[in-house]
Amino acid sequence: MSENLTTVAVVTGDRTRERELTRGRGRTQSNWGAHTVLLIGGIVMVSPLIYQVIMSLSTSQQVESAPPTFWPGVLQWHNYADVFAQMPFSQELWITVAITAVRLIGQLLLCSIAGYAFARMRFTAKGIILGVILSIIMVPAQIYLIPQYQIIQGLGWLNTVIGIAAPGVFSAFGTFLMRQFFMGLPQELEDAARIDGASSFRIFWNIMLPLASNGLWALGIITVLWSWNDLMWPLIVTSSAETAPLSVGLANLQGVHTNNYPVLMAASLMAMLPILILFVALQKRVVAGIGRSGLK
Repeated sequence: MSENLTTVAVVTGDRTRERELTRGRGRTQSNWGAHTVLLIGGIVMVSPLIYQVIMSLSTSQQVESAPPTFWPGVLQWHNYADVFAQMPFSQELWITVAITAVRLIGQLLLCSIAGYAFARMRFTAKGIILGVILSIIMVPAQIYLIPQYQIIQGLGWLNTVIGIAAPGVFSAFGTFLMRQFFMGLPQELEDAARIDGASSFRIFWNIMLPLASNGLWALGIITVLWSWNDLMWPLIVTSSAETAPLSVGLANLQGVHTNNYPVLMAASLMAMLPILILFVALQKRVVAGIGRSGLK
Protein backbone atom coordinates (compact mmCIF):
# COMPACT_ATOMS: atom_id res chain seq x y z
CA MET A 1 0.00 0.00 0.00
CA SER A 2 2.78 2.39 0.93
CA GLU A 3 4.59 1.58 -2.33
CA ASN A 4 1.46 2.52 -4.31
CA LEU A 5 1.14 5.80 -2.43
CA THR A 6 4.80 6.55 -3.11
CA THR A 7 4.34 5.83 -6.81
CA VAL A 8 1.28 8.08 -6.96
CA ALA A 9 3.17 10.88 -5.17
CA VAL A 10 6.11 10.61 -7.57
CA VAL A 11 3.84 10.67 -10.63
CA THR A 12 1.87 13.62 -9.21
CA GLY A 13 5.10 15.50 -8.47
CA ASP A 14 6.40 14.86 -11.97
CA ARG A 15 3.20 16.14 -13.51
CA THR A 16 3.27 19.23 -11.27
CA ARG A 17 6.85 20.00 -12.29
CA GLU A 18 5.95 19.45 -15.92
CA ARG A 19 3.05 21.90 -15.68
CA GLU A 20 5.31 24.44 -13.95
CA LEU A 21 7.92 24.07 -16.69
CA THR A 22 5.24 24.48 -19.35
CA ARG A 23 3.92 27.63 -17.69
CA GLY A 24 7.49 28.92 -17.34
CA ARG A 25 8.17 28.36 -21.04
CA GLY A 26 4.90 30.11 -21.87
CA ARG A 27 5.81 33.10 -19.74
CA THR A 28 9.28 33.21 -21.31
CA GLN A 29 7.82 33.16 -24.82
CA SER A 30 5.33 35.86 -23.80
CA ASN A 31 8.13 38.01 -22.38
CA TRP A 32 10.19 37.59 -25.53
CA GLY A 33 7.23 38.68 -27.62
CA ALA A 34 6.57 41.73 -25.44
CA HIS A 35 10.25 42.68 -25.45
CA THR A 36 10.39 42.37 -29.23
CA VAL A 37 7.39 44.67 -29.67
CA LEU A 38 8.84 47.17 -27.18
CA LEU A 39 12.22 47.06 -28.92
CA ILE A 40 10.66 47.77 -32.32
CA GLY A 41 8.59 50.59 -30.83
CA GLY A 42 11.66 52.06 -29.13
CA ILE A 43 13.62 52.02 -32.39
CA VAL A 44 10.77 53.76 -34.20
CA MET A 45 10.51 56.39 -31.46
CA VAL A 46 14.24 57.15 -31.32
CA SER A 47 14.85 57.05 -35.10
CA PRO A 48 14.05 60.78 -35.64
CA LEU A 49 16.63 61.70 -32.99
CA ILE A 50 19.22 59.42 -34.59
CA TYR A 51 18.56 60.96 -38.01
CA GLN A 52 18.87 64.44 -36.47
CA VAL A 53 22.30 63.51 -35.10
CA ILE A 54 23.32 62.23 -38.54
CA MET A 55 22.09 65.46 -40.19
CA SER A 56 24.08 67.56 -37.72
CA LEU A 57 27.26 65.76 -38.84
CA SER A 58 26.57 66.02 -42.57
CA THR A 59 27.03 68.68 -45.20
CA SER A 60 24.19 70.69 -46.71
CA GLN A 61 24.61 68.85 -50.02
CA GLN A 62 24.27 65.48 -48.31
CA VAL A 63 21.17 66.56 -46.39
CA GLU A 64 19.45 67.94 -49.50
CA SER A 65 20.53 65.13 -51.85
CA ALA A 66 17.98 62.86 -53.51
CA PRO A 67 17.92 60.04 -52.64
CA PRO A 68 18.95 61.11 -49.11
CA THR A 69 22.29 60.10 -47.64
CA PHE A 70 21.76 58.21 -44.41
CA TRP A 71 25.40 58.28 -43.31
CA PRO A 72 27.96 61.00 -44.09
CA GLY A 73 31.32 59.93 -45.41
CA VAL A 74 33.26 62.41 -43.27
CA LEU A 75 31.74 63.62 -40.00
CA GLN A 76 31.36 67.41 -40.03
CA TRP A 77 32.08 68.25 -36.39
CA HIS A 78 32.61 71.90 -37.30
CA ASN A 79 28.82 72.30 -37.57
CA TYR A 80 28.67 72.50 -33.79
CA ALA A 81 31.36 75.21 -33.75
CA ASP A 82 29.46 77.09 -36.48
CA VAL A 83 26.47 77.36 -34.13
CA PHE A 84 28.39 79.79 -31.89
CA ALA A 85 29.46 81.79 -34.96
CA GLN A 86 25.91 82.19 -36.31
CA MET A 87 24.02 82.85 -33.05
CA PRO A 88 24.83 83.97 -29.45
CA PHE A 89 24.16 80.47 -28.15
CA SER A 90 25.71 80.88 -24.69
CA GLN A 91 23.84 84.13 -24.00
CA GLU A 92 20.54 82.74 -25.20
CA LEU A 93 21.10 79.60 -23.11
CA TRP A 94 21.50 81.62 -19.90
CA ILE A 95 18.45 83.73 -20.77
CA THR A 96 16.45 80.54 -21.25
CA VAL A 97 17.69 79.19 -17.92
CA ALA A 98 16.71 82.45 -16.18
CA ILE A 99 13.22 82.46 -17.72
CA THR A 100 12.72 78.80 -16.81
CA ALA A 101 13.91 79.38 -13.24
CA VAL A 102 11.48 82.29 -12.69
CA ARG A 103 8.58 80.28 -14.08
CA LEU A 104 9.54 77.20 -12.11
CA ILE A 105 9.69 79.04 -8.78
CA GLY A 106 6.41 80.80 -9.49
CA GLN A 107 4.60 77.63 -10.53
CA LEU A 108 5.79 75.59 -7.54
CA LEU A 109 4.92 78.31 -5.04
CA LEU A 110 1.67 79.74 -6.42
CA CYS A 111 0.15 76.52 -7.77
CA SER A 112 0.92 74.59 -4.58
CA ILE A 113 -0.70 77.29 -2.43
CA ALA A 114 -3.76 77.50 -4.70
CA GLY A 115 -4.00 73.71 -4.96
CA TYR A 116 -3.89 73.32 -1.17
CA ALA A 117 -6.56 76.01 -0.72
CA PHE A 118 -8.94 74.34 -3.17
CA ALA A 119 -8.28 70.88 -1.73
CA ARG A 120 -8.36 71.54 2.02
CA MET A 121 -9.83 74.93 2.86
CA ARG A 122 -13.45 76.08 2.90
CA PHE A 123 -14.42 79.48 1.56
CA THR A 124 -17.30 81.11 -0.28
CA ALA A 125 -17.82 80.14 -3.95
CA LYS A 126 -14.89 77.72 -3.92
CA GLY A 127 -16.47 75.49 -6.55
CA ILE A 128 -17.30 78.41 -8.83
CA ILE A 129 -13.79 79.86 -8.61
CA LEU A 130 -12.25 76.44 -9.26
CA GLY A 131 -14.51 75.98 -12.27
CA VAL A 132 -13.47 79.36 -13.68
CA ILE A 133 -9.78 78.50 -13.23
CA LEU A 134 -10.18 75.09 -14.85
CA SER A 135 -12.08 76.63 -17.77
CA ILE A 136 -8.83 78.39 -18.69
CA ILE A 137 -7.44 75.00 -19.75
CA MET A 138 -10.12 74.73 -22.45
CA VAL A 139 -9.35 78.18 -23.93
CA PRO A 140 -6.54 78.40 -26.53
CA ALA A 141 -3.54 80.36 -25.25
CA GLN A 142 -3.51 82.52 -28.39
CA ILE A 143 -6.62 84.34 -27.17
CA TYR A 144 -4.64 85.87 -24.29
CA LEU A 145 -1.74 87.13 -26.41
CA ILE A 146 -3.05 90.66 -27.07
CA PRO A 147 -4.17 91.47 -23.49
CA GLN A 148 -1.00 89.91 -22.09
CA TYR A 149 1.13 92.00 -24.45
CA GLN A 150 -0.73 95.18 -23.45
CA ILE A 151 -0.16 94.44 -19.76
CA ILE A 152 3.55 93.72 -20.24
CA GLN A 153 3.90 96.83 -22.39
CA GLY A 154 2.15 98.96 -19.77
CA LEU A 155 4.52 97.64 -17.09
CA GLY A 156 7.54 98.45 -19.26
CA TRP A 157 8.69 94.83 -19.33
CA LEU A 158 9.15 94.37 -23.08
CA ASN A 159 12.52 92.86 -24.05
CA THR A 160 13.15 91.71 -20.47
CA VAL A 161 13.44 88.31 -18.82
CA ILE A 162 10.66 89.10 -16.36
CA GLY A 163 8.39 90.16 -19.22
CA ILE A 164 8.87 86.82 -20.95
CA ALA A 165 8.51 84.80 -17.75
CA ALA A 166 5.63 86.66 -16.09
CA PRO A 167 2.65 84.99 -17.87
CA GLY A 168 4.05 81.55 -17.05
CA VAL A 169 4.46 81.85 -13.27
CA PHE A 170 0.95 80.45 -12.70
CA SER A 171 -1.19 77.93 -14.55
CA ALA A 172 -4.60 76.35 -14.19
CA PHE A 173 -3.12 72.93 -14.94
CA GLY A 174 -0.57 73.26 -12.14
CA THR A 175 -3.30 74.29 -9.70
CA PHE A 176 -5.45 71.29 -10.66
CA LEU A 177 -2.46 68.93 -10.46
CA MET A 178 -1.52 70.04 -6.95
CA ARG A 179 -5.18 70.03 -5.84
CA GLN A 180 -5.54 66.40 -6.89
CA PHE A 181 -2.36 65.50 -5.05
CA PHE A 182 -3.34 67.27 -1.81
CA MET A 183 -6.75 65.62 -1.91
CA GLY A 184 -5.03 62.23 -1.83
CA LEU A 185 -3.19 62.95 1.43
CA PRO A 186 -4.66 61.69 4.75
CA GLN A 187 -7.01 64.14 6.47
CA GLU A 188 -5.92 62.79 9.88
CA LEU A 189 -2.50 64.46 9.57
CA GLU A 190 -4.09 67.88 9.17
CA ASP A 191 -6.56 67.26 12.00
CA ALA A 192 -3.78 66.20 14.36
CA ALA A 193 -1.76 69.31 13.52
CA ARG A 194 -4.76 71.56 14.19
CA ILE A 195 -5.31 69.91 17.57
CA ASP A 196 -1.67 70.71 18.41
CA GLY A 197 -2.35 74.37 17.59
CA ALA A 198 -0.66 74.65 14.18
CA SER A 199 -1.85 77.42 11.87
CA SER A 200 -3.09 76.78 8.34
CA PHE A 201 0.12 78.05 6.77
CA ARG A 202 2.30 75.95 9.08
CA ILE A 203 0.25 72.86 8.27
CA PHE A 204 0.68 73.57 4.59
CA TRP A 205 4.39 74.44 4.72
CA ASN A 206 5.72 71.96 7.27
CA ILE A 207 3.40 68.96 6.88
CA MET A 208 1.44 68.83 3.64
CA LEU A 209 3.96 70.33 1.21
CA PRO A 210 6.78 67.86 2.04
CA LEU A 211 4.32 64.99 1.55
CA ALA A 212 3.46 66.41 -1.88
CA SER A 213 7.04 66.21 -3.10
CA ASN A 214 6.18 63.84 -5.97
CA GLY A 215 3.54 66.25 -7.21
CA LEU A 216 6.02 69.13 -7.00
CA TRP A 217 8.57 67.14 -8.98
CA ALA A 218 6.00 66.35 -11.68
CA LEU A 219 4.84 69.97 -11.89
CA GLY A 220 8.43 71.17 -11.96
CA ILE A 221 9.48 68.92 -14.83
CA ILE A 222 6.36 69.75 -16.85
CA THR A 223 6.96 73.47 -16.28
CA VAL A 224 10.60 73.21 -17.32
CA LEU A 225 9.72 71.30 -20.51
CA TRP A 226 6.99 73.77 -21.42
CA SER A 227 9.09 76.86 -20.65
CA TRP A 228 12.17 75.55 -22.46
CA ASN A 229 10.21 74.96 -25.67
CA ASP A 230 8.03 78.09 -25.50
CA LEU A 231 8.36 80.09 -28.73
CA MET A 232 5.27 82.16 -29.51
CA TRP A 233 5.25 84.44 -26.46
CA PRO A 234 9.04 85.17 -26.43
CA LEU A 235 8.87 85.84 -30.16
CA ILE A 236 6.18 88.48 -29.57
CA VAL A 237 7.69 90.37 -26.63
CA THR A 238 11.35 90.35 -27.74
CA SER A 239 12.74 92.40 -30.59
CA SER A 240 16.47 92.22 -29.84
CA ALA A 241 18.91 89.33 -29.82
CA GLU A 242 20.25 90.39 -26.41
CA THR A 243 17.06 89.26 -24.63
CA ALA A 244 15.99 86.37 -26.88
CA PRO A 245 15.87 82.80 -25.50
CA LEU A 246 17.06 79.72 -27.36
CA SER A 247 13.69 79.03 -28.97
CA VAL A 248 13.76 82.43 -30.69
CA GLY A 249 17.41 82.01 -31.63
CA LEU A 250 16.72 78.67 -33.29
CA ALA A 251 13.79 80.18 -35.18
CA ASN A 252 16.02 82.99 -36.42
CA LEU A 253 18.51 80.46 -37.80
CA GLN A 254 16.01 79.57 -40.49
CA GLY A 255 16.61 81.65 -43.59
CA VAL A 256 14.03 83.17 -45.90
CA HIS A 257 15.05 81.22 -49.01
CA THR A 258 17.58 78.62 -47.84
CA ASN A 259 18.37 76.87 -44.59
CA ASN A 260 21.65 75.50 -43.28
CA TYR A 261 20.07 72.32 -41.94
CA PRO A 262 23.24 70.74 -40.47
CA VAL A 263 23.93 73.82 -38.32
CA LEU A 264 20.24 74.07 -37.41
CA MET A 265 20.16 70.42 -36.33
CA ALA A 266 23.38 70.86 -34.33
CA ALA A 267 21.95 73.90 -32.54
CA SER A 268 18.71 72.02 -31.83
CA LEU A 269 20.61 69.10 -30.32
CA MET A 270 22.69 71.41 -28.14
CA ALA A 271 19.55 73.20 -26.96
CA MET A 272 17.76 69.92 -26.28
CA LEU A 273 20.61 68.20 -24.42
CA PRO A 274 20.20 69.86 -20.96
CA ILE A 275 16.47 69.24 -20.79
CA LEU A 276 16.88 65.67 -22.08
CA ILE A 277 19.40 64.87 -19.35
CA LEU A 278 17.13 66.43 -16.73
CA PHE A 279 14.09 64.44 -17.84
CA VAL A 280 15.97 61.13 -18.02
CA ALA A 281 17.40 61.68 -14.54
CA LEU A 282 14.02 62.55 -12.98
CA GLN A 283 11.57 60.50 -15.06
CA LYS A 284 10.72 58.16 -12.15
CA ARG A 285 9.64 61.10 -10.01
CA VAL A 286 7.54 62.49 -12.86
CA VAL A 287 5.73 59.19 -13.39
CA ALA A 288 5.20 58.75 -9.64
CA GLY A 289 3.90 62.29 -9.24
CA ILE A 290 1.40 62.09 -12.09
CA GLY A 291 0.36 58.56 -11.15
CA ARG A 292 -0.38 59.47 -7.51
CA SER A 293 -2.21 62.65 -8.45
CA GLY A 294 -5.02 60.70 -10.12
CA LEU A 295 -4.52 62.27 -13.57
CA LYS A 296 -4.81 60.09 -16.65
